[in-house]
Amino acid sequence: MSKRLGWFLAGGLLVALLLAGVVSNFASSSPDGLDAAARQGCTFDARGTITGGTCMAQREKAHQTADSPLAGYGIRGVGNTYLSTGLSGVAGVLITFAAGAGLFWMARRRREQA
Repeated sequence: MSKRLGWFLAGGLLVALLLAGVVSNFASSSPDGLDAAARQGCTFDARGTITGGTCMAQREKAHQTADSPLAGYGIRGVGNTYLSTGLSGVAGVLITFAAGAGLFWMARRRREQA
């Protein structure tokens, strides 16, 4: 790997970590497009609980990984919401980077052997 490529990858990783760790706390708390479409046709109270109407969201079930350590855009057990969100973003970036680097490393090793 060339020195220039190494600096490029390190810079990209640093930018991704800053975005995930800091900027993620400023993301909108409003429902995204899919959630908004699923909620059309229902009425909600102030807490967001369905109180009437007919919509897809009424058939919503808990996700199978709802009890996982990184569920809900946070880290379970961390009391500070901002810290929890930032740490989960950093963990996601590092896991994704490691998985991608591992796949590229395996593909490169196979090509060299052939």
